[in-house]
Amino acid sequence: MKLLIAEDDLHIRQGLATLLESEGYECIAAADGDQAWQLYLQHQPDLVLLDIMMPKQDGYAVCRRIRQHNEVLPVIFISAKSEEIDQVLGLELGADDYIKKPFGRREVIARIRAVTRRSLRPLMNIAEDDSFVMGDLQIRPSEFRALRGDQVIELSLRDLKILRLLFELKGKVVDRDALFNHCWGRDYFANSRTLDQHISKLRKAIELNARAPRIITTVHGIGYRFDD
Repeated sequence: MKLLIAEDDLHIRQGLATLLESEGYECIAAADGDQAWQLYLQHQPDLVLLDIMMPKQDGYAVCRRIRQHNEVLPVIFISAKSEEIDQVLGLELGADDYIKKPFGRREVIARIRAVTRRSLRPLMNIAEDDSFVMGDLQIRPSEFRALRGDQVIELSLRDLKILRLLFELKGKVVDRDALFNHCWGRDYFANSRTLDQHISKLRKAIELNARAPRIITTVHGIGYRFDD
């Protein structure tokens, strides 16, 4: 899923891009309102994170133009402006949510996932019931989560891509190149440590015992496999 980050503060812009790319999103970034609008037209993102106080065009103006062009694209404002009237104005212009600065990593991810669940199912071609089972785990892509009994496990877009690929190739070894190409993209520079770290993090979330995984098993020197 492609995200447009429009934020004039370099550190916040880069920090958001690094965070969201680690969660499996493809990010494009703009430093001002004019650039945000041009990148929106050029890339047609699936979701926009929009700062309000930006040079050339503020976030309100960019949101207005986006809404004239696309009435359903999810837009989340990110701003230090915390007065209620500012939030109300943003929502009245058609924003789907509003995040106040300073914000935490978990808050940003949670709000993006919430907006995604509400708004992006048609754009991502996810059916209402697109769930599948891996071991004792029910994966629900449309909800960006997995269920084990009463336990709810939040999943990122990249987590879902990995699990779906392993599920579809059940019993077969999925090598590292295939995982990178499918889940990171063919233009991503393959780094085995990046893959191993992500698999390790995913195992801690979904396995009953991450040291003895039963859902994502390692085939040493080749890749990973899911056995039903």
